[in-house]
Amino acid sequence: MTARSAPDRLLSVLAAFDHEHPALSLTEISRRAGLSLTTAHRLVGVLTEWGALERDEEGVYHVGLRLWEVAALAPRGLPLRQVALPYLEDLYEATHENVQMAVRDGPEVVYIEWLAGRSSVGVHIRVGGRWPLHATGVGLVLLAHSDAGVQEEYCAGPLAAFTPYTLTDPARLRRVLAEVRRSGVAVSDRQVTDDALSVAAPVRGPGGAVVAAVSVVVPQAGAQVPVLVPAVRLAARGISRALGWHPEQPDAGASGPVARRAAPSS
Repeated sequence: MTARSAPDRLLSVLAAFDHEHPALSLTEISRRAGLSLTTAHRLVGVLTEWGALERDEEGVYHVGLRLWEVAALAPRGLPLRQVALPYLEDLYEATHENVQMAVRDGPEVVYIEWLAGRSSVGVHIRVGGRWPLHATGVGLVLLAHSDAGVQEEYCAGPLAAFTPYTLTDPARLRRVLAEVRRSGVAVSDRQVTDDALSVAAPVRGPGGAVVAAVSVVVPQAGAQVPVLVPAVRLAARGISRALGWHPEQPDAGASGPVARRAAPSS
Protein backbone atom coordinates (compact mmCIF):
# COMPACT_ATOMS: atom_id res chain seq x y z
CA MET A 1 0.00 0.00 0.00
CA THR A 2 1.32 3.42 -0.96
CA ALA A 3 2.09 5.63 2.03
CA ARG A 4 -0.21 8.64 2.27
CA SER A 5 1.45 12.01 2.12
CA ALA A 6 1.09 14.57 4.90
CA PRO A 7 -1.19 16.84 2.78
CA ASP A 8 -3.34 13.84 1.87
CA ARG A 9 -3.78 12.93 5.54
CA LEU A 10 -4.58 16.52 6.44
CA LEU A 11 -7.20 16.77 3.71
CA SER A 12 -8.70 13.44 4.77
CA VAL A 13 -9.46 14.98 8.17
CA LEU A 14 -11.39 17.82 6.53
CA ALA A 15 -13.12 15.39 4.17
CA ALA A 16 -14.43 13.48 7.17
CA PHE A 17 -17.00 16.25 7.61
CA ASP A 18 -20.02 16.45 5.32
CA HIS A 19 -23.68 17.47 5.48
CA GLU A 20 -24.59 14.22 7.22
CA HIS A 21 -21.65 14.50 9.63
CA PRO A 22 -21.16 18.20 10.52
CA ALA A 23 -19.95 17.41 14.05
CA LEU A 24 -17.47 14.65 14.89
CA SER A 25 -15.56 13.38 17.86
CA LEU A 26 -11.83 12.70 17.54
CA THR A 27 -12.53 8.98 17.37
CA GLU A 28 -15.05 9.48 14.58
CA ILE A 29 -12.62 11.69 12.65
CA SER A 30 -9.96 9.02 13.00
CA ARG A 31 -12.29 6.33 11.68
CA ARG A 32 -13.79 8.34 8.82
CA ALA A 33 -10.38 9.66 7.71
CA GLY A 34 -8.77 6.23 7.88
CA LEU A 35 -6.07 7.43 10.29
CA SER A 36 -4.69 6.18 13.56
CA LEU A 37 -6.00 7.97 16.62
CA THR A 38 -2.54 9.41 17.30
CA THR A 39 -2.19 10.83 13.78
CA ALA A 40 -5.74 12.17 13.80
CA HIS A 41 -5.11 13.86 17.15
CA ARG A 42 -2.00 15.58 15.83
CA LEU A 43 -3.62 16.77 12.59
CA VAL A 44 -6.81 17.90 14.29
CA GLY A 45 -4.67 19.94 16.67
CA VAL A 46 -2.94 21.67 13.77
CA LEU A 47 -6.25 22.41 12.02
CA THR A 48 -7.86 23.66 15.23
CA GLU A 49 -4.97 25.97 16.01
CA TRP A 50 -5.23 27.46 12.49
CA GLY A 51 -9.01 27.83 12.76
CA ALA A 52 -10.10 25.28 10.17
CA LEU A 53 -11.76 23.28 12.95
CA GLU A 54 -13.38 24.35 16.19
CA ARG A 55 -13.86 22.25 19.35
CA ASP A 56 -16.96 22.79 21.47
CA GLU A 57 -17.37 22.34 25.23
CA GLU A 58 -18.25 18.67 24.81
CA GLY A 59 -15.07 17.94 22.88
CA VAL A 60 -16.83 17.61 19.52
CA TYR A 61 -15.26 19.19 16.44
CA HIS A 62 -16.95 21.37 13.81
CA VAL A 63 -15.72 23.11 10.66
CA GLY A 64 -14.24 26.45 11.72
CA LEU A 65 -14.92 29.96 10.48
CA ARG A 66 -11.37 30.33 9.16
CA LEU A 67 -12.07 27.63 6.60
CA TRP A 68 -15.32 29.38 5.63
CA GLU A 69 -13.40 32.64 5.15
CA VAL A 70 -11.04 30.95 2.72
CA ALA A 71 -13.86 29.11 0.91
CA ALA A 72 -15.73 32.39 0.46
CA LEU A 73 -12.92 33.55 -1.83
CA ALA A 74 -13.79 30.88 -4.44
CA PRO A 75 -14.93 32.85 -7.53
CA ARG A 76 -17.69 30.34 -8.25
CA GLY A 77 -18.99 30.53 -4.69
CA LEU A 78 -19.89 33.57 -2.61
CA PRO A 79 -18.85 36.25 -5.18
CA LEU A 80 -21.05 34.63 -7.84
CA ARG A 81 -23.92 34.30 -5.37
CA GLN A 82 -23.67 37.98 -4.46
CA VAL A 83 -23.91 39.04 -8.10
CA ALA A 84 -26.74 36.62 -8.84
CA LEU A 85 -28.93 37.08 -5.78
CA PRO A 86 -30.96 40.12 -6.96
CA TYR A 87 -31.87 38.32 -10.18
CA LEU A 88 -32.68 35.09 -8.36
CA GLU A 89 -34.95 37.06 -6.04
CA ASP A 90 -36.68 38.56 -9.07
CA LEU A 91 -37.23 35.07 -10.48
CA TYR A 92 -38.66 33.95 -7.17
CA GLU A 93 -41.02 36.94 -7.06
CA ALA A 94 -42.15 36.13 -10.61
CA THR A 95 -42.88 32.48 -9.83
CA HIS A 96 -43.01 31.97 -6.04
CA GLU A 97 -41.40 28.58 -6.66
CA ASN A 98 -38.03 27.03 -5.84
CA VAL A 99 -35.20 28.97 -7.48
CA GLN A 100 -31.67 27.62 -7.57
CA MET A 101 -28.25 28.25 -9.03
CA ALA A 102 -25.48 25.72 -9.55
CA VAL A 103 -22.01 25.26 -10.99
CA ARG A 104 -20.33 22.13 -12.38
CA ASP A 105 -17.67 20.27 -10.44
CA GLY A 106 -16.57 17.26 -12.46
CA PRO A 107 -19.54 14.94 -13.06
CA GLU A 108 -21.75 16.73 -10.54
CA VAL A 109 -23.57 19.99 -10.00
CA VAL A 110 -22.92 21.91 -6.79
CA TYR A 111 -25.74 24.17 -5.66
CA ILE A 112 -24.47 27.57 -4.56
CA GLU A 113 -27.84 29.25 -3.93
CA TRP A 114 -31.41 28.16 -3.29
CA LEU A 115 -34.56 30.18 -2.61
CA ALA A 116 -37.66 28.27 -1.57
CA GLY A 117 -41.25 29.30 -1.06
CA ARG A 118 -43.43 28.09 1.81
CA SER A 119 -45.70 26.06 -0.48
CA SER A 120 -43.14 25.12 -3.15
CA VAL A 121 -42.76 21.52 -4.27
CA GLY A 122 -40.34 19.56 -2.10
CA VAL A 123 -36.81 19.23 -3.47
CA HIS A 124 -33.73 17.32 -2.34
CA ILE A 125 -31.57 20.43 -2.58
CA ARG A 126 -29.37 22.38 -0.19
CA VAL A 127 -26.61 24.91 -0.66
CA GLY A 128 -23.42 22.92 -1.11
CA GLY A 129 -25.37 19.83 -2.13
CA ARG A 130 -24.37 17.75 -5.14
CA TRP A 131 -26.29 15.80 -7.77
CA PRO A 132 -25.28 13.98 -10.96
CA LEU A 133 -25.37 16.23 -14.00
CA HIS A 134 -27.90 14.22 -16.02
CA ALA A 135 -30.57 14.20 -13.31
CA THR A 136 -31.22 17.95 -12.96
CA GLY A 137 -32.11 20.86 -15.21
CA VAL A 138 -29.07 22.88 -14.13
CA GLY A 139 -26.90 19.81 -14.65
CA LEU A 140 -28.19 19.27 -18.19
CA VAL A 141 -27.39 22.90 -19.03
CA LEU A 142 -23.88 22.66 -17.61
CA LEU A 143 -23.19 19.33 -19.30
CA ALA A 144 -24.58 20.52 -22.64
CA HIS A 145 -22.17 23.46 -22.62
CA SER A 146 -19.13 21.45 -21.50
CA ASP A 147 -16.39 20.30 -23.85
CA ALA A 148 -17.35 17.49 -26.22
CA GLY A 149 -14.85 15.19 -24.52
CA VAL A 150 -16.44 15.82 -21.13
CA GLN A 151 -19.88 15.04 -22.54
CA GLU A 152 -18.76 11.81 -24.17
CA GLU A 153 -16.98 10.63 -21.05
CA TYR A 154 -20.06 11.38 -18.97
CA CYS A 155 -22.47 9.66 -21.36
CA ALA A 156 -20.22 6.59 -21.41
CA GLY A 157 -20.29 6.27 -17.64
CA PRO A 158 -23.03 4.88 -15.41
CA LEU A 159 -26.19 7.03 -15.36
CA ALA A 160 -27.94 6.62 -12.01
CA ALA A 161 -31.73 6.41 -11.98
CA PHE A 162 -33.77 8.16 -9.29
CA THR A 163 -37.24 7.76 -10.83
CA PRO A 164 -38.61 5.75 -13.76
CA TYR A 165 -38.23 8.95 -15.83
CA THR A 166 -34.53 9.64 -15.16
CA LEU A 167 -32.37 9.87 -18.28
CA THR A 168 -30.29 6.69 -18.24
CA ASP A 169 -29.94 5.96 -21.96
CA PRO A 170 -26.72 7.50 -23.36
CA ALA A 171 -28.16 8.03 -26.86
CA ARG A 172 -31.22 9.80 -25.49
CA LEU A 173 -29.06 11.91 -23.19
CA ARG A 174 -26.96 13.03 -26.17
CA ARG A 175 -30.14 14.07 -28.00
CA VAL A 176 -31.34 16.00 -24.97
CA LEU A 177 -28.00 17.82 -24.67
CA ALA A 178 -28.15 18.79 -28.35
CA GLU A 179 -31.65 20.19 -27.81
CA VAL A 180 -30.48 22.16 -24.77
CA ARG A 181 -27.77 23.79 -26.89
CA ARG A 182 -30.25 24.52 -29.65
CA SER A 183 -33.03 25.96 -27.51
CA GLY A 184 -30.96 27.59 -24.78
CA VAL A 185 -32.95 25.95 -21.97
CA ALA A 186 -33.26 22.56 -20.31
CA VAL A 187 -36.51 21.03 -19.10
CA SER A 188 -35.97 18.29 -16.51
CA ASP A 189 -39.22 16.40 -16.04
CA ARG A 190 -39.52 14.11 -12.98
CA GLN A 191 -35.83 13.22 -13.06
CA VAL A 192 -35.12 13.30 -9.31
CA THR A 193 -38.65 13.05 -7.87
CA ASP A 194 -41.82 12.07 -9.69
CA ASP A 195 -43.68 15.24 -8.74
CA ALA A 196 -41.27 18.00 -9.86
CA LEU A 197 -40.23 19.67 -13.09
CA SER A 198 -37.45 22.21 -13.57
CA VAL A 199 -36.60 24.71 -16.28
CA ALA A 200 -32.96 25.85 -16.43
CA ALA A 201 -30.89 28.30 -18.45
CA PRO A 202 -27.15 29.04 -18.74
CA VAL A 203 -25.28 31.87 -17.03
CA ARG A 204 -22.35 33.18 -19.07
CA GLY A 205 -19.14 34.86 -18.01
CA PRO A 206 -17.41 37.82 -19.68
CA GLY A 207 -16.08 35.71 -22.55
CA GLY A 208 -19.39 33.98 -23.22
CA ALA A 209 -18.48 30.65 -21.61
CA VAL A 210 -21.19 29.07 -19.45
CA VAL A 211 -20.09 29.38 -15.82
CA ALA A 212 -23.30 28.45 -13.99
CA ALA A 213 -26.95 27.60 -14.49
CA VAL A 214 -30.18 28.94 -13.01
CA SER A 215 -33.44 27.05 -12.68
CA VAL A 216 -36.92 27.15 -11.24
CA VAL A 217 -38.49 23.96 -9.88
CA VAL A 218 -42.29 23.61 -9.93
CA PRO A 219 -44.86 20.87 -9.36
CA GLN A 220 -44.93 18.64 -12.43
CA ALA A 221 -48.71 18.53 -12.47
CA GLY A 222 -49.94 21.63 -14.24
CA ALA A 223 -46.47 23.01 -14.97
CA GLN A 224 -46.63 25.80 -17.57
CA VAL A 225 -43.26 25.46 -19.25
CA PRO A 226 -43.88 28.15 -21.94
CA VAL A 227 -44.52 30.66 -19.14
CA LEU A 228 -41.48 29.63 -17.10
CA VAL A 229 -38.94 29.66 -19.94
CA PRO A 230 -38.89 33.46 -20.51
CA ALA A 231 -38.62 34.16 -16.77
CA VAL A 232 -35.70 31.76 -16.30
CA ARG A 233 -33.93 33.06 -19.40
CA LEU A 234 -34.38 36.63 -18.21
CA ALA A 235 -32.81 35.87 -14.83
CA ALA A 236 -29.91 33.97 -16.39
CA ARG A 237 -29.22 36.73 -18.91
CA GLY A 238 -29.40 39.38 -16.19
CA ILE A 239 -26.77 37.57 -14.13
CA SER A 240 -24.66 37.06 -17.26
CA ARG A 241 -24.72 40.77 -18.05
CA ALA A 242 -23.83 41.60 -14.44
CA LEU A 243 -20.82 39.29 -14.83
CA GLY A 244 -19.68 41.17 -17.92
CA TRP A 245 -21.26 39.18 -20.75
CA HIS A 246 -22.63 41.24 -23.63
CA PRO A 247 -25.91 40.27 -25.36
CA GLU A 248 -24.37 40.51 -28.82
CA GLN A 249 -22.24 37.47 -27.98
CA PRO A 250 -23.66 34.13 -29.23
CA ASP A 251 -26.36 32.76 -26.95
CA ALA A 252 -28.32 29.85 -28.37
CA GLY A 253 -32.03 30.20 -27.87
CA ALA A 254 -31.96 33.65 -26.26
CA SER A 255 -33.52 36.72 -27.78
CA GLY A 256 -33.62 40.44 -27.03
CA PRO A 257 -31.84 42.54 -24.42
CA VAL A 258 -32.39 41.88 -20.75
CA ALA A 259 -33.81 44.54 -18.48
CA ARG A 260 -33.05 44.51 -14.76
CA ARG A 261 -36.08 43.57 -12.62
CA ALA A 262 -38.35 42.90 -15.57
CA ALA A 263 -39.36 39.29 -14.91
CA PRO A 264 -43.01 38.66 -15.82
CA SER A 265 -45.48 38.02 -13.02
CA SER A 266 -47.31 34.74 -12.77
